[in-house]
Order: sequence, then structure tokens, then C-alpha cells
Amino acid sequence: MTEIQIVPVGSIDRDILDFLAVTVRETVGARCVINTRPLDPGDAFNAQRRQYNSTSILQRLLLESDDSRDGKLLGVADVDLFIPVLTFVFGEAQLGNRGALMSVHRLRQQFYGLPGDERVFYERCEKEAVHELGHAFGLIHCKYFECVMHYSNCIDQVEI
Repeated sequence: MTEIQIVPVGSIDRDILDFLAVTVRETVGARCVINTRPLDPGDAFNAQRRQYNSTSILQRLLLESDDSRDGKLLGVADVDLFIPVLTFVFGEAQLGNRGALMSVHRLRQQFYGLPGDERVFYERCEKEAVHELGHAFGLIHCKYFECVMHYSNCIDQVEI
């Protein structure tokens, strides 16, 4: 059975990590282990954009991981992520490789000026985790809007 290490990136609520460990195990059918040592995303911060470069964090996640363990890595952050060609990203992953990274920062209703909704937030977290891990397992973007592997460039597309 494949193992997925869930790695906290910076300060992230433990409840989110626990939730993902359960739901990802059920959805993906993999053993999930929460790493207790958080990865510091500080060196990926871009002061001009006031965001964190997801590619830099993903590279550090891979460099600092235990290579003796098989399986996938899912970094979970609560910072705003970007790649240079996009305004923001919900996450990033290596296609068909070990590493995946997601951020919960833009998954909260409050980010969009709406009242908080924990159910919606946790559903979005699950979808984003499964999407990024899907890439790590070799899946590409899907053309169907209702597919979890459909590309989402706004929160409304995560909702589908």
C-alpha cells in the first residue's frame, strides 16, 4: 500500500492535517502519516508579491524528505502561493513523481469577504489535496468540469 506523508508547511492547524489524513486515506486508498516536523517556507517569500513561490517550497519539501521512505509527499501550507506566470495557485505537484503541495489560504470563504463555512472549507481542502496528489500519481488535467482533476484557476471551479 502506498504511503502519503502529510507535511505541515509553516504554521498550519493540526485539525486540517488530521482531516486530510483521514479523507485522503479513504479517497486515495493510501496509508497517510502526518510528519511532525514542519517545513519553514520563509525563504520562498517574495516581498514584492507578498506571496510564496510554490516551486521553491516543493523543491525544499523534496530535499528535506526522508528518501528511504517510498510513497508520496503532500505539503500543506496556509500561505498564499504563486508561480511566476500566474497570479496565484492553489497548489503544485510533480507529475508522476513524489511531491505535491497545496495551500488552504484561498480555500476559506473569509478570503473572499464571505462568512466562514467550515463544511465548505474542509470540502475544498479535500478536493485540492486529491487534485495535487492525483498529479503526483501521474494524472493530468481533465476537460470535464466535475472531475477533481479539472484545472481550477478560481475558487468557483474548486466548488464543482
